[in-house]
Amino acid sequence: MDNKLLSNSEAAEFLGMSPDTLARWRWEGVGPAYLKVGRSIKYRLADLEAFLNESRVDPRNGAA
Repeated sequence: MDNKLLSNSEAAEFLGMSPDTLARWRWEGVGPAYLKVGRSIKYRLADLEAFLNESRVDPRNGAA
């Protein structure tokens, strides 16, 4: 498991979206798991990869 920590901006870049989207997802209680370290938000690379795997849709298997 990769425990490298990424900032909000780095995590957003990894996922191909804006940092504002990740902030909104945190507020809405959706999206990848994150850590709150003091006042900083950090994401584990392994959690981002798990989020992507959970979000995967295989069109050959019908609806998600």
